[in-house]
Amino acid sequence: MKMKLNALRVNAGLTQSDVATELGISKNTLIKWESYKSFPSVIQIMKMCDLYGCKVDDIFLPDVLAKSE
Repeated sequence: MKMKLNALRVNAGLTQSDVATELGISKNTLIKWESYKSFPSVIQIMKMCDLYGCKVDDIFLPDVLAKSE
């Protein structure tokens, strides 16, 4: 999940500071999520999906399954 969160953020053209501000969290919290040291809540995951323009499956499923629709 850590690489996907980072990649989805970068692909959306957002910085860690941008995302932290939009989600109302600290930049350090986002860094922990992206480095697999802690996990976002379901609500935060949904907010990230809205922000990144992706589905929850894009975060959790392997690329092959996520894109097989």
